[in-house]
Amino acid sequence: MMSKITPCLWFDGTAEEAARLYTSIFPDSRIDAVHRSPADNPSTSKDEVLTVDFTLSGQPFIGLNGGPAFQFNEAVSFSIECQDQAEVDRYWDALIVGGGEPSACGWLKDRFGVSWQVVPKALQEMMAAPDREAAGRAMEAMLQMTKLDVEKLRGAYEGVPV
Repeated sequence: MMSKITPCLWFDGTAEEAARLYTSIFPDSRIDAVHRSPADNPSTSKDEVLTVDFTLSGQPFIGLNGGPAFQFNEAVSFSIECQDQAEVDRYWDALIVGGGEPSACGWLKDRFGVSWQVVPKALQEMMAAPDREAAGRAMEAMLQMTKLDVEKLRGAYEGVPV
């Protein structure tokens, strides 16, 4: 079943490679179809991969080999809710490999330029807590981090230096 809204990601010839990486990282993921161009067009030659339909954790995506005209930027990112530090580490390491770049506050760009937020569920809970001072301490700690560290966030939230 096709979702009514499906994100389409514009790649410069690497849509299938990206889809293979992403589907290897996330559970409940697969490549659904690889479509080759029926004719030469501005971004691909006849019979080259034009689009890739893939599913990540149950969410459908389309990867389009659209050429170099457009680049990814941080205005659009994908947020990954992680259950614990091990999951943060696993996703972070898998997405940064091969030329990805870390950023601030749990953000990174993968080697294709796609932005991701690798966020422990605990941080979301801390930020939504009724104790706004504790939430503020957690936020201040998060602002000092690259990859998020659950233990340090919890320590800041509880007012105990880690």
